[in-house]
Order: sequence, then structure tokens, then C-alpha cells
Amino acid sequence: MTKFYSTVENCKLIELPKIHNPAGNITVIQNGELLPFEVKRVYYLYDIPGGAARGGHAHKSLYQLLVSVSGSFDIITDDGNIKKIINLNKPYYGLIIPPGIWREIVNFSSGSICLVLASQNYDEKDYIRDYNEFLCFRGKKK
Repeated sequence: MTKFYSTVENCKLIELPKIHNPAGNITVIQNGELLPFEVKRVYYLYDIPGGAARGGHAHKSLYQLLVSVSGSFDIITDDGNIKKIINLNKPYYGLIIPPGIWREIVNFSSGSICLVLASQNYDEKDYIRDYNEFLCFRGKKK
């Protein structure tokens, strides 16, 4: 039986709905629309010191949507063969990251906020935090 592994090409940049209003715009994300998963957990990263990186891990089964609700940052996606950098800098665009992709979030601008919508509640057993272990998970190393 062949295992399916996500590739960086499966990481999808999507445009979120933007409702224009003279008093300020709004973007809405609802379960059952746009995302290939149901949202079970929401968290956000903020007050990141200059030069710091976040992420540095992969997930075995978790899907995520990352959105820059303020400022900008780069997401380095890595499937063990190819690395791709995606810049997020608009609150109405998000990056869907499927399971099995190593990700690092870098180059945070001052005041940036990274919103994350996840398909599962927190489960430490779903994380792969060591890159060599990630490569083994991907079948790249023994």
C-alpha cells in the first residue's frame, strides 16, 4: 500500500471573503466553507521579537490555515524534497498547510499577528519537532 504524502504544492494560498464597509472591512471564515477541514482550535502568534522564527515542526494529521491579520511574515514550507517560501501580508489571504509538511515562520514585521485555524485540538503526539525524524516520517531517511 502506498502512503500519500503532501507536497509543498498541496499548500494552497486562498483568498478569503472580504466584505467592504466604509466603517472597516470584515472577513468571515465559517466551518463547511472554503476550508478542507472543520476548525477545532484557533490561536495566534504576536509580539514576536525581531529575527525570531516560529514553527519549526510538522504535523502527522493536522491541517492548518495561517493568516496574517496584521503585518507580514514568510512561511517556509518543506516536504523533504522541495522548499517553498510564501509571504503573507494581507488579512484576506490565508495559507492552507496539510499534514506532513515541515513549516517555519520567519521575517515577522513589527506588530505582526499570525492567526492559525487548526483541524484538531492540541495533541503533542501529532507533532514532529525534529527535522531528521520528519525526514524518516517522509521515508527519506532510515
